[in-house]
Parts: sequence; structure tokens; C-alpha cells
Amino acid sequence: MNSVLITGANRSIGLETAKQLSEKGLFVYLGSRDFEKGEAIVKELTNKGFQNIKAIEIDVTNPDSISAAKNLIEKEQGKLDILINNAGILGVNPQTAAETSIRDIQTVFDTNFFGVISVTQAFLELLKKSESPRISNITSGLGSLTLHSDPTWKYYNVKAAAYGPSKSALNAYTIVLAYELKDLPFKVNVIDPGYTATDFNHHSGPGSVESAASFIVKHTLTDENAPTGQFYSNDIEDEIGISPW
Repeated sequence: MNSVLITGANRSIGLETAKQLSEKGLFVYLGSRDFEKGEAIVKELTNKGFQNIKAIEIDVTNPDSISAAKNLIEKEQGKLDILINNAGILGVNPQTAAETSIRDIQTVFDTNFFGVISVTQAFLELLKKSESPRISNITSGLGSLTLHSDPTWKYYNVKAAAYGPSKSALNAYTIVLAYELKDLPFKVNVIDPGYTATDFNHHSGPGSVESAASFIVKHTLTDENAPTGQFYSNDIEDEIGISPW
């Protein structure tokens, strides 16, 4: 049975992704900073008939927490097949370039960018033991510099000096990582689930968590011929769904 770790999976898109992957027969490690919250969610899911889901404590900004999670999965599975770096924060609002403090920007980057790097580097050893390792970094359309420079883009006026740049940096890191792993069976991509109604945005998005999670699953459970180093977006309205960088 293939295994997957999803960070920030105790609610919203991460939780729905965990549910959909469980239904597809994967063993899901439901990552949560608060272990008790994660366990409570897993208990609810188990009572609803979901199988092979286990709560795991992981704070992507805490190296000891990441190491403990890695050691637990290594002990139980011996490898990891899929890593979905989903944990992310929006940060304070508003986020103007002229006034947002360095500290507030660093806080967002610590989770959205440096946290992803920390988790990815820690789990690469286990991922390399998989026959078909996958790394999906959950990004946002707000990380696209091309779209942000296009006045006709529907979200052109949504500018955030911490959140957007943190996702742009994540996109850039993913390109480098995908390149470094291109001669191995890895598929490394960034996936934008689209503007989704969640607690994250006070349920202002038009998309559903079901659609968002389905899009993540679609571009994570790929075959050996699938692309790597791509930017997929659920807000790109065509069959391919590839976003400009």
C-alpha cells in the first residue's frame, strides 16, 4: 500500500485531500501541528468509514517536529511514496509592500517557503525508496508573476506583499528541485487548487474543497510519463490547467 503525508491536513483542502486519497486506497498520514486536533479528525473519519488514515504531529516550522514525523513514518512504512506540502498561512491583512513589517513577511515565509524546504529535505531519503515518488507543493495563482503583471487577469487587484511572494518563491524552488530529481522517477510539481471557499479566506472563494482536492489528487497520482516541474492551476480554464509562472 502506497503512503502519503499531507501537511496541514486537519481541515479544509488538506482534509478533503486526505479523504479522497484514503478512498483511493492509500495509507494517509494526516499531518497536523496540534496532534489532539488531528486525532479527533481521524476518529471522526474512522467513524464515517474511512480507513488507513493516521494522525501525525508535524509543525513545518519546527525541525524537531519534522524529524520526529520522519522517524515515525520510516519506522512504520520504511519509505514514503507521496509528499503533499499543503500547510500554509495567509498572514496579517492588509499586506502592503510599503508597510508590512519584515517580521510579518518572515512569518509567512517560515511556513509557506522555508517550511516546505525543511519538510522536503527531511523526507527525500524516504521518498527515494519509493518506486514512484511524488512531491506536490500546494501553491496559489497569486504566486504567478506573469498573471500579476497582466491587468486583464481577474485577480490582478489582489496583491499581498507576504503571501504572494512566498508562493512565488515556492514555485521557483520547485523548478530547481524538479530539475535536480529529473533523472529519478520523481514527479515534482506545484499545484494551485484554485480560489476555494475555506476558513483560510473566510469562505470567500467560489470553488469547493471537493473540486480543489480532486485537482490536487489528479496531478499527484500521475503515471511515469507525466510531466515534472509544472505549475498546475484549477483556475486556468482549459483542459490542461497549466499556469504561467
